[in-house]
Amino acid sequence: MSVVWRVGLTVWCLFLTADVWSAPSSQKWEEQKGQNFIIYDRDVPQDFVDTVMASAQEDFGRVTANLGISRYQGWSWDKRAVIYIYRDEEDYVQNGQQAGWSHGAALAEAKVIKTYPSAQGFFDSMLPHELGHIIFREFVGMSADVPLWFEEGVAMYQEKAKRFGSDRAVREAIEKGQFIPLTELTDMRLYKDTDENTVQLFYAEAASVVYFLITEFDEQHFHQFCRELKENTRFEDALRKTYVRIKGLEDLNTMWLRHLEGG
Repeated sequence: MSVVWRVGLTVWCLFLTADVWSAPSSQKWEEQKGQNFIIYDRDVPQDFVDTVMASAQEDFGRVTANLGISRYQGWSWDKRAVIYIYRDEEDYVQNGQQAGWSHGAALAEAKVIKTYPSAQGFFDSMLPHELGHIIFREFVGMSADVPLWFEEGVAMYQEKAKRFGSDRAVREAIEKGQFIPLTELTDMRLYKDTDENTVQLFYAEAASVVYFLITEFDEQHFHQFCRELKENTRFEDALRKTYVRIKGLEDLNTMWLRHLEGG
């Protein structure tokens, strides 16, 4: 399977599928265990590791609250997520076997994140985004019917800046005739050779429409929508069941465009 990748408006990260994941090398790692996380680091200052642990724990609480699963107790003891912090970018690329343009990598099924201390947007974007992927997928299930744009939009909603700049980028695409309707966005997949402008627009639209769903219809509806997905309800059926005004993707697309045009 091809590597699916993302560009958060400025931060580049890998969201890996199981068959392209490689385990960290056998070189020596320092270990630190917390309530919901285990961090392995290689020659990383202890104060940075401590900050990552505290930030990850804080993000865990914030992301589960955002998804309406605050009482979720899935990450403790042997179920803790694992964060590998490589020495630097070179160590991350060579020994972590990651792409040189990425700043972090996540595998939802294994609850594993790889990164390095100087990764761009480490605390504001990279860490909460990748945790968003893992927490969301573990909650709804790996087999849930979730379009890539929705999953990425949910992950981007966890970033501190959230939708910063995304609405503006989508409006510009509309003006230039480059807007991608949701029906087409749903069928899209992103690969290493995907045009960068297309990737940027994909993520801008994903962030914008998910933020629209949450703010236009309130968080309670969004939480119920996620629970419907968890019950293996088809994506469009879950939309219709949760948001009575939305009859499907085309309806959502129309409402979202009207919101953008009026903003």
